[in-house]
Amino acid sequence: MSIDLIKSVYYELSSYFIPKKIKYKIEGECNKCGNCCREIRAEGLRNEKELKFMQLIFPHYKRFFITGKDENNNIILSCKYLNNNGECSVYDNRPKLCRDYPKKSISLNLAMPDGCGYKVIKKEFKDYL
Repeated sequence: MSIDLIKSVYYELSSYFIPKKIKYKIEGECNKCGNCCREIRAEGLRNEKELKFMQLIFPHYKRFFITGKDENNNIILSCKYLNNNGECSVYDNRPKLCRDYPKKSISLNLAMPDGCGYKVIKKEFKDYL
């Protein structure tokens, strides 16, 4: 088991229980493009075996399938419940992960997908003064 996979499990679990330090701020609103469900960056997950492990521990991961890899060799996922028009076909039954997206504060170095109505604002040291 890779250290990155262990970190992914830790981050997923901690997202439910541990408040994180705010390093970034999210601004904007959803424009219903569906790109966030088409291009999910799975930080720390490198291959199908690791995704299957996450699906075993976190059943809501079963909705995702691999569509490629990013520049850091992390897998890129897509949701199987995304309609052609960019809407969720099980919107009323979507998991917490989807209902909370995007978190108003995040701690990973994240960028929103192209065309997204949200943007990530990196907080600098002076912002805390």
